[in-house]
Amino acid sequence: MDMPAKPVFEGIWLPMVTPMRGGHVDLDAAQALARYYRNAGMAGLVLFGSTGEGNLVGTPEKIDMIEAIASDAHALPLVLGVGGVDTRGVAAAVRRLDRYAPAGYLVPPPYYLGPSQAGIAWHYRQIAWATERPIILYNIPKRAGVAMTVETMEALAAMPNFGAVKECNPSVLAALNARGRLDALCGEDLALLDHFLAGGRGAIPAAAHLYPERFVEIMQLARDGQAHAARELFEPLVPLIRLLFSEPNPAPIKRALAMQGLIADELRMPMTPASRELGSRLQRAMKRMPDPVSRLQTA
Repeated sequence: MDMPAKPVFEGIWLPMVTPMRGGHVDLDAAQALARYYRNAGMAGLVLFGSTGEGNLVGTPEKIDMIEAIASDAHALPLVLGVGGVDTRGVAAAVRRLDRYAPAGYLVPPPYYLGPSQAGIAWHYRQIAWATERPIILYNIPKRAGVAMTVETMEALAAMPNFGAVKECNPSVLAALNARGRLDALCGEDLALLDHFLAGGRGAIPAAAHLYPERFVEIMQLARDGQAHAARELFEPLVPLIRLLFSEPNPAPIKRALAMQGLIADELRMPMTPASRELGSRLQRAMKRMPDPVSRLQTA
């Protein structure tokens, strides 16, 4: 299959949680969440990243969840998180998942090893040779234990598979947006508004699990140059975003979704549920959120 020379990931791609119940992936809840976020205006879903507890979910479970979501005739496009230390193992996983024709793969550099920039580039090239699907680079040192330089990322962007990177560092986001050689997908939720105001094309914000329509509207307002209106919508979200990342992700997000009756408040060990204190703070913060009034509809 011929792929576009430069894959484009625009809009908000939600790094969706993996719902669990009784120790198993809750496929019914996964389907319901996927429909909910499709109707909210998400551009697509990213499955099995860190927010999706990807390293704790087995390949058969991943396949079941992919098939469950994709069974909807109007399903959103799916990007699949695939990471690991052994390059050959990651390439094999990608080849196995290729049959599901994902919109792309979100691939971190080999964590724990701390490879050189040359080693990181070699890793990504091997993955690229295993698939014709687009690959999104992942440059989050807190998770991967190593940082890619802008030069490494732009060198990889010379290959047709690579068109975007998930990036959390605001200064690197700004540099990538200014240089225009590689699309930067904002992964730092607090930097989301500035990213779109600076011309950013897409984002992968975990906080968009809550009030997803508001995140979509903020993006649209920012793209239209309505900075003041976008900021008015974004500012009330800031305290909530801070709470969602005050304990290990995705525990706070799962607690908030459970409060809304969308999923069970369950993670797979060693990930543990959010504390009772944080749950109370989340509940108060969500009650304080203004009622959603669409500025786009009333303009």
